[in-house]
Amino acid sequence: MTTDTASTEFAPVPVPPPHGTAAAFLILTFGTFVVGTGEFAIMGMLPEFASSLNLSTADAGYAITAYALGVVFGAPLITILGARLSRRELLLSLYVLFCLGNLLSIAMPTPGLIEVGRFVTGLPHGALFGISALVAASMVDHSRRGWAVGRVLSGIAIATLVGAPFSTFAAHHFGWRISYLIIAFCGLATFAGVWRYIPADIPNRRNSPVREITALFNTQVMLTLLTAAIGFGGMFTIYTYLTSVLQDVTHVPEWEIMVFMVVWGGGMLVGANVGAWLVDRNLSLAAIIALSGSAIAMLAFPLVLHNPYALMLVVFLIPTFVNALGPALQTRLMDFAGDAQTLAASLNHSAFNVANAMGASMGSALLAAQYSYGSLGIGAAMLSAGGLLVYLAALALLKRTVVPA
Repeated sequence: MTTDTASTEFAPVPVPPPHGTAAAFLILTFGTFVVGTGEFAIMGMLPEFASSLNLSTADAGYAITAYALGVVFGAPLITILGARLSRRELLLSLYVLFCLGNLLSIAMPTPGLIEVGRFVTGLPHGALFGISALVAASMVDHSRRGWAVGRVLSGIAIATLVGAPFSTFAAHHFGWRISYLIIAFCGLATFAGVWRYIPADIPNRRNSPVREITALFNTQVMLTLLTAAIGFGGMFTIYTYLTSVLQDVTHVPEWEIMVFMVVWGGGMLVGANVGAWLVDRNLSLAAIIALSGSAIAMLAFPLVLHNPYALMLVVFLIPTFVNALGPALQTRLMDFAGDAQTLAASLNHSAFNVANAMGASMGSALLAAQYSYGSLGIGAAMLSAGGLLVYLAALALLKRTVVPA
């Protein structure tokens, strides 16, 4: 019999947290919420950030680029350098770096140095998410891994729903530096929580960066990462320009734009939880539903631009379907990564940021070519469909290579 996942015959025994599973999951979810808020906060407070440094909004956007570059380079670099550390030791080290990066962002006096601070803050991003997912999965039975991963990664969705708007409020009333100071203190609180509540796993001191990299070169791992890099992109093609669509096409009042953003965040939260539920029942079906459903919702986007109520429904469905993909791909990487568990899990979030850049670039190219805002939905659907084709290719290749029982 063939299967789309690795064998579960020798599934590891769950690792009990020192002060209960509930507390451990709470601190891991709070951590992804804090890091997610640190990533998304600047998008809402960009005008205050630009004004305080006498920059144009376009020039201020380089701070976002610097953070994204930190994520892309940091995930593999830090994971390889920390190959001999336990997951708990690595989490503690990464939260120290996260707090340091935010404090550097606050302290630096010039835009260029602030961008350095944002780059440093981005370095631990992917590894923090990836290792948090691995730790969560290690604390539950094999059959509940999807639930565990979805529970922890839902902190990212909560960040878009609560953390980013609160940061925008704090920046507007107290300045952007205060917002990042609050985020740094929350990172410090997460460090303390990890120290107390996360199980102290045994490090593999014999592990090496070469072994981690070598184990990564598994065809299924590479195709899963490629699915993420393409499949998540469509969401950003639309999200990047959603405010412009609401202002220039749908013509909603300014206050209603925030409602749409909250609806989008709600869709991400629902998607993370529904996706996790599906993963524990049928992993590949969860990924196929997420990618095909998002493509259909994106194709509906240009049809509802002039109807705010229908558009709000589509704005909810797109992130719901796309974010349901996260637990499926993260769990699939656990099945196939072998000795490169930490690196593969971290690279999943680098792939997510590649998707961010790819999706935003596609949207920019479409608009620069004088296509209408409706074309964003078509371009986004193409990316979701592309991710689906890669995933189906991975399943077909696996079916050919697995020996029937």
